[in-house]
Amino acid sequence: MDNRPKIKLELTTIDKTLELLGWLAIIAIWVLAISNFAKLPDTIPIHYNSVGEADGFGDKTNILILPIIATILFVAMTILNKFPHVFNYPTEITRDNALSQYTNATRIIRYLKFLIVVSFAFIVFKTIQSANGEATELGVWFLPLFIGLIFIPLTYFILKSLKAKPYGQQ
Repeated sequence: MDNRPKIKLELTTIDKTLELLGWLAIIAIWVLAISNFAKLPDTIPIHYNSVGEADGFGDKTNILILPIIATILFVAMTILNKFPHVFNYPTEITRDNALSQYTNATRIIRYLKFLIVVSFAFIVFKTIQSANGEATELGVWFLPLFIGLIFIPLTYFILKSLKAKPYGQQ
C-alpha cells in the first residue's frame, strides 16, 4: 500500500452532484428534526424491528441521534474519500489503473454516504409521523429496499473495479 500512487482526483459532474445532494440531505435531516422537535410528544419510537414496526420507545431528544450519527458518518466518509490510496481494492493498484480505481472507489463512497443520510432522514420523518399518530411503522419494504440500495450498487462498483482497464487503454 505504501507504493500506491497518490493522485488528486478531479471531480466530475456526477461527483459534484452527489456531494451537493449529500450536503443538502444533511441540512434537510437537521431541519426536519429541529423544526418538528417542539411538536413531538415526550415519548417517541426509537427503534424499529425487521418489519418496520416500532418496538422501542424513549425520550423525544432521541430524535436528534440519527442526524448526529448521519453527520458524523457523512463527514468521516468525506474525509476518508480524500485518501483513496488507503482503501482496500479487489485488484492490485498500479500507476496505470490508479486513476480509474480511485475514481470508482470514491464515487461509491459518495453514493453510500448520500444513501445513508437519506435513509436516516426517512427514519426521522417516519418517527415524527409515528409519534404524532400519522403513521405506525416504517413499512415492511424499508429494510429490503435499504439493503438493496446498498448492495446492488456496491456489487456493481466492485465488478466495475475488477473489470477496469488501466487508464488510457481500451
